[in-house]
Amino acid sequence: MADIYKAVKLTDKVYWVGAIDWTIRDFHGYTTHRGSTYNAYLILADKITLVDTVKAPFREELISRIASVVDPGDIEIIVSNHSEMDHTGCLYELIDLIQPEQVVASTMGTKTLGDIYHRDRTITPVKDGGELSLGNMRLRFMETRMLHWPDSMFSYLPEEEILFSHDAFGMHLATAERFDDEIDPAILDYEGATYFANIILPYAPLVTKLVNRVASSGMTFKFIAPDHGPIWRRDIPGVIANYSRWAAQKPTMKSVVVYGTMWHSTERMARAICEGLAAAGAAAKCMSMEVFHRSDVVYEVLDAGALIVGSSTLNNNMLPQVADVLTYLKGLRPANLLGASFGSYGWSGEAAVHIADILKEMKVSPVAEPLKAQHVPTREDLRKCYALGEEIARKLGEK
Repeated sequence: MADIYKAVKLTDKVYWVGAIDWTIRDFHGYTTHRGSTYNAYLILADKITLVDTVKAPFREELISRIASVVDPGDIEIIVSNHSEMDHTGCLYELIDLIQPEQVVASTMGTKTLGDIYHRDRTITPVKDGGELSLGNMRLRFMETRMLHWPDSMFSYLPEEEILFSHDAFGMHLATAERFDDEIDPAILDYEGATYFANIILPYAPLVTKLVNRVASSGMTFKFIAPDHGPIWRRDIPGVIANYSRWAAQKPTMKSVVVYGTMWHSTERMARAICEGLAAAGAAAKCMSMEVFHRSDVVYEVLDAGALIVGSSTLNNNMLPQVADVLTYLKGLRPANLLGASFGSYGWSGEAAVHIADILKEMKVSPVAEPLKAQHVPTREDLRKCYALGEEIARKLGEK
């Protein structure tokens, strides 16, 4: 297979040797519409070094790409920047095959690899700020704990000005192109924001600190090489600026109206709210959970100022599809949002109240009490929905 899968050159000394997953469509509950890549990198230093591996089913693709440049048995060092199994799924198979001189990970990475794989092979911990000699080159290490696992770290190759950034600055995008300047910028913007919203968002305060730390580190970049998606070489300042902006979660004049409906009564309420929002100058995104996926909702919430959630009442509860998206959103911890709840009901009407309770737990600032309509909303009910939209838009304009 070495004559099929080829390495891709970054510089004379560094190659991409990862794998392309064209078919994956779900990643931790996040819909990956365009597949993904599992990136690994080969450094042709005096001591040939492999940075990260790939998901287990793609082992042969990794080995074939390595073999297109060097004999895999010549690899002396393996670096694990992130222990998650899409990057370490074939790590121990490679260790057994190659018998490298040294395998390194962060302090937490050595523990995590042991917890996952239950192998005795010694992984050498490297410290935050530490260096590893590759002979004629060196790697510097920067721990990035909880971005997005406790073990995560950056590896920086100063001689080639390359940052190997594990999952940071990545995206789920399967393409035959390896670099950002070969791909439609609109696709990069969408997939980058979707990735941040669904993977990195819970750790937004840490992102801000990390970006500031990188800026003050003195590191310069010709490439940022993440573990998923394209390698950045054209718009490196842009991707770093995006991370700063997304992490800040500054409210905008955009509202996301999310709902589940049984007989379209709650849908009518949602549409009236959206009309009120638009009339008062706010952008409105109306999202039925019969149509949209939870990860699509999070993408829209990333740059929103308000989250408004509605559901019909079923068995004294909200509809399952609304409970699903709220559970997902709660775990991702979006910040700085205004919000409200609404819904139709037959005889009990608990859904809107339950939604309001969850929004409160999420620290979403309530604009009004839960808005309810029995069975089919009257014209007066719809006027109240319209007015709610207007009020939220007004408050967004004051922020």
